[in-house]
Amino acid sequence: MSPVEYVGLGEAERKPRARWLAPLSVMLGSLVTLLPVVAVVPFLPPFGLLMLLGWRMLRPDAMRVWAPVPLGFFDDLVSGQPLGSAMLLWTLCGLMVDVLDTRLVWRDFWQDWLIVSGAVGFCLIAGRLLAAPFSAHVDTAMLFQILASALLYPLVARICSGLDRDARKV
Repeated sequence: MSPVEYVGLGEAERKPRARWLAPLSVMLGSLVTLLPVVAVVPFLPPFGLLMLLGWRMLRPDAMRVWAPVPLGFFDDLVSGQPLGSAMLLWTLCGLMVDVLDTRLVWRDFWQDWLIVSGAVGFCLIAGRLLAAPFSAHVDTAMLFQILASALLYPLVARICSGLDRDARKV
């Protein structure tokens, strides 16, 4: 038996490009917050988290279980959130999705959409509680972010699917 066949569950079919493409796309998603967008209400969703959850829903084996920790650290550095908040919240979301995977026998796209929307809502609400004082009036803007995230998930799932298809061809 050759070493390629004995690597691990699902590892033999992955190309070298697929190993770094998923984390790189999550990091590029986190960098979207640096684009100069002028708006009255901050509505930009957390693209890095959406990409991470998009990859997790599409291909659970695309990244290791511990991948949300360094990716969350990168997002904390880029976004200006308190250091460690995305590390903790992204890891909790990944664990939540893992628990739901064990409970659900099968999932379709609508369930993935609902799970990702709930996870992003949880991260935004918990991030608000960690970063902003209770007297700050940011709840309306946060609801716009949650709504924008929920509406953008199909596009993110399509991007992850296209990147995965391109990575498998090479």
